[in-house]
Amino acid sequence: MSRLRTLTTLLTAAALWSCSGDGTNTTRMNPFFEPYATPFEVPPFDSIEIEHFKPAMEAGIKEQQAEIDAIVEQTEAPTFENTIEALENSGALLSRVQTVFGNLNSAHTNAELQAIAKEMSPALSAHGDNIRLNEKLFARIRAVYEQRESLNLNEEQRMLLEKTYKSFVRSGANLQEAEKEKLREINSKLALLSLEFGQNLLAETNDFQLWITDEADLAGLPSSLRASAKADAEAAGEPEKWLFTLQNPSVMPFLQYAENRALREKIWDAYQTRSSRGNDKDNTQALIDIANLRLERAQLLGYETHAAFSLEETMAKNAGNVYTLLNQLWTPALAKAKAERDEMQALHAELGEEGPLQHGTGDSMKKNSVRRNLT
Repeated sequence: MSRLRTLTTLLTAAALWSCSGDGTNTTRMNPFFEPYATPFEVPPFDSIEIEHFKPAMEAGIKEQQAEIDAIVEQTEAPTFENTIEALENSGALLSRVQTVFGNLNSAHTNAELQAIAKEMSPALSAHGDNIRLNEKLFARIRAVYEQRESLNLNEEQRMLLEKTYKSFVRSGANLQEAEKEKLREINSKLALLSLEFGQNLLAETNDFQLWITDEADLAGLPSSLRASAKADAEAAGEPEKWLFTLQNPSVMPFLQYAENRALREKIWDAYQTRSSRGNDKDNTQALIDIANLRLERAQLLGYETHAAFSLEETMAKNAGNVYTLLNQLWTPALAKAKAERDEMQALHAELGEEGPLQHGTGDSMKKNSVRRNLT
């Protein structure tokens, strides 16, 4: 299997080094197609260009599909080694590319990365379904699973076998062909909706800017936060101002320390209403569609609700156990919340602020910060 993977990677890479999936010539060597010559095999970010991702993803899909075909088409009887272990070790290239791409797209994204994510989402969703809904592959997995008691597996091998089998079952391997096609359609829609949801939320997060021109409005903010806001303003071409955003390192300490209540309310309102303001980045309909598709998928797989499906493999196991725990916590948690509310209201008055604590002004975060400093 390792020799097949090496050969497949080399052949696919040879084709894709010179040409990307859309026919565009690629002149630079793609670092994903060779071992990382770095300490601890850390991805060589200085060599990775945006143009490398799509060809590498396409190559990774082809490589893993070839590995799956090799598992399915072999004539030997299914064993843990030639089926479960081989499946577990498949997809190394695709995993390597997606790890780098996923982290960059989450933490340091741009329009080009987002476009690649949107373009590749259907192909990646289809690839996953091609594996999980592969009837011959599942037959081999099931054959190994059914003889698990006689295989003398160690604890780790037994866990891998059980998780692999259950994962395929929960992914629709036992469905009829028409049901599998419906599941593919649902999965493809969910993948794209989830991607668009995240991109909308990111766009809304990046769009908001709170500019402060009067240094008095910085009262209460630590010097490190002020310096960061000043640096952000300078980078934006406004060296005489301070810039605060909805990025967590900016918005959270601002809500926690700023003494200006009106400004806390402004930034908190922007933070909590992201992608729900009726503009082109509104996620309301996407949330409805995601919820409906999750329910449809769960019922197709034999579960009453999406909660029943998602909780099955967790410690809680089912919604009933979740509600039992929540109900046990409710009474003492409510009493504690009321006591803390009263304590913060008293502190609110001591600080000379009039009226009750108000939701949406960051009052609770601000008072919690003061309270911690007093204890």
